[in-house]
Amino acid sequence: MLVTEVSRFGGPEVLTAREAPDPAAGPGQVMVRTAAADVLLVDTVIRAGRGVGFFPIRPPYVPGNGVAGQVTAVGDGADPAWIGRPVVTHTGGAGGAGGYAEQAVVAATDLIAVPPGLGLPEAAALLHDGATAFGLLETTAVKPGEWVLVTAAAGGMGLLLVHLARHAGARVIGAARGPAKLALVREAGAEAAVDYSEPGWAEQVRELTVGHGADVVLDGAGGRLGRAAFGVTAPGGRFSAHGMSDGGFAAFGPEEAASRGITVYPIAGYEPADFRRLAAAALAAAAPGEAAPGEAAAGRITPVIGQTFPLRRAADAHRALETRTALAKTLLLP
Repeated sequence: MLVTEVSRFGGPEVLTAREAPDPAAGPGQVMVRTAAADVLLVDTVIRAGRGVGFFPIRPPYVPGNGVAGQVTAVGDGADPAWIGRPVVTHTGGAGGAGGYAEQAVVAATDLIAVPPGLGLPEAAALLHDGATAFGLLETTAVKPGEWVLVTAAAGGMGLLLVHLARHAGARVIGAARGPAKLALVREAGAEAAVDYSEPGWAEQVRELTVGHGADVVLDGAGGRLGRAAFGVTAPGGRFSAHGMSDGGFAAFGPEEAASRGITVYPIAGYEPADFRRLAAAALAAAAPGEAAPGEAAAGRITPVIGQTFPLRRAADAHRALETRTALAKTLLLP
């Protein structure tokens, strides 16, 4: 089978395609034929060697932490009823591994069935971004009428956050870079969109909120952008510090947050059961048909896939993310 492998830590050029032996499903495992592989910014961080303090992965390795596809085989102890079913699933352990491949072996307990009518690329686009977006809205408890600022709003997860916050009744401001991305943010339902590559963007947020600031900040950018977003968080507001696309998490001290009464939600992983619950909710909200009870509050969502690349061109996918030319969600297709 074809895989794309990180041969050493470095730039996108260290991603190389090669033929590898077909894997086999072991006890409690299943084999999934990949139809679409998720590509996340954290993949680029690990590949560049900037995540060695957080993730145990070392080269050579096959990156990628999630795929959508069809189950083709099961190992001992796994339910044979999975064979032939469309699924989406996490791959690998901390940091993810094994997704950039034509076939993936995963634990049967990690499988999430794809609802009828939902495409496999769309399911892959929702696996992590959808689960995280639903989890963040659940954690920050966005209320009707509140001002919500979403940074990195034109990314796959950012667009979902804009949509979900808007459907919760919030007044949403999306921050992104450049006219094309700002247009996507407005299409997702933002009341306003500001360009954070322009000076004074944070002051624009303050003006849009009539001096109040954002009640909730969903910060997918981090770095200097996240720090500026923290500066326009309203007193007593909530700040989700989950993003690092600007080079690291937003930097501020707990004393500063406490002095303004701001509740900060740091990046946190989900227990497997919670992750599957949130991902399944995102898939259900994107599938055609009526939302199930308890999902109606989330609204119907549509993941925006901005670009796809063949598996052999994973390096180009990483370049698009790192140069910020990617729009919305990026996927690899075998």
